[in-house]
Amino acid sequence: MANSPQSKKRARQNEARFAVNKARRSRIRTFIRKVEEAIASGDKAVAAAALQAAQPEMMRGVTKGVLHKNTVARKISRLAARVKALG
Repeated sequence: MANSPQSKKRARQNEARFAVNKARRSRIRTFIRKVEEAIASGDKAVAAAALQAAQPEMMRGVTKGVLHKNTVARKISRLAARVKALG
C-alpha cells in the first residue's frame, strides 16, 4: 500500500485517470458497435455515416493515450473495407 505522501497522491491520480480512460474506451467501443450494427443491417449509407462519426472519436483515443495509433489505424481500415464491400 502507498505510504509516502507522494505515492498516495500518485494512487489518487491513477484512480482518476483510470476512470477517465475507462469512460473514453467505453465511448469508442459504442461508436464501433454502431458501425458494426449498421454493417450488419446492410445499409451502406448509414454504415458510412456511422464510420465517419467513429473515426474522430477513435483517433482522439490515440491522442489521449488510451489506444495505440496502429491499433486504431487497423480497426478503421478494416471497418472501412467492410463498409466499402456493402452495396
